[in-house]
Amino acid sequence: MKTTKFIVDGSTHFDLAVHPTTRDKQFRDRQDGIEFLQSNAAAIAEHQSRLNADGRAGVLVLFQGMDASGKDGAIRTVFSQVSQSGLNVVSFKRPTHEELAHDYLWRLHRHMPQRGYITVFNRSHYEDVLIVRVHRLYEELTILDRCKGPDTIERRYRQICDYERYLWENGIVVLKFMLHISKKEQAKRLLSRIDDPYKNWKFESDDIAERERWDDYQCAYEDALNATATPESPWYVIPADTKWFARAAISQIIRDRIEELNPQFPVLDVEDIDRLTAYRRLLMSECGKEIAADAEGA
Repeated sequence: MKTTKFIVDGSTHFDLAVHPTTRDKQFRDRQDGIEFLQSNAAAIAEHQSRLNADGRAGVLVLFQGMDASGKDGAIRTVFSQVSQSGLNVVSFKRPTHEELAHDYLWRLHRHMPQRGYITVFNRSHYEDVLIVRVHRLYEELTILDRCKGPDTIERRYRQICDYERYLWENGIVVLKFMLHISKKEQAKRLLSRIDDPYKNWKFESDDIAERERWDDYQCAYEDALNATATPESPWYVIPADTKWFARAAISQIIRDRIEELNPQFPVLDVEDIDRLTAYRRLLMSECGKEIAADAEGA
């Protein structure tokens, strides 16, 4: 699958309005896309095992998007085969009083992956230049006046770039996905949450209030992507009107980026191999006959 068309790396100005929300013709049909996704999910699980054993790099995958853009489903399916022992998924909601008493990156940094692990953020520090910008929430902070002026968002762009460079230089690969959904498709998904009793719990009145600020959010996303896309930590803007296509594209990008790290299982030296051989001899002397009998009867 060709994924270069989804990359925003800061080399040129990115115009969100002309970026498609609908899928292209890379797959014959839905079943073809789902099989492709499942194959990638298995490969990501294998690479995660190698990543964990290798222990040299960590991976942070973050998802942003308008309400109902498919973040939860993408995370659930793309990482469906990854061992939970090597995966941490964090969903960020409205900041707590404790979180607001710290710098805005504090609640994120506590969850950064250690090397050998994958951490997934459902929403992230980008909320602090998206919803905070749209609602001017920085004006309400209990902080020195010099820290909440009209240039707050611009300064945060710089701080985020510095922070992501810091992560990169400390062995953490950052993969940033924006699920780009159309206003029409969002309406369809919100209506399904209203019409389907089993989805009623997903619906929040705030979704409608935020939808009324659609254009403001589109501007906020475009500015944030242009300000924080770098060659080391680019954005991937994924057409998200078709869920299975979005998930297939995301799975390919994650697979490719982890493969680039080339994680390997450690190779034992001669002394370690000799030690294992001795342990094997010991175990076989204790239980070898019973193990052989079990194997014959299986």
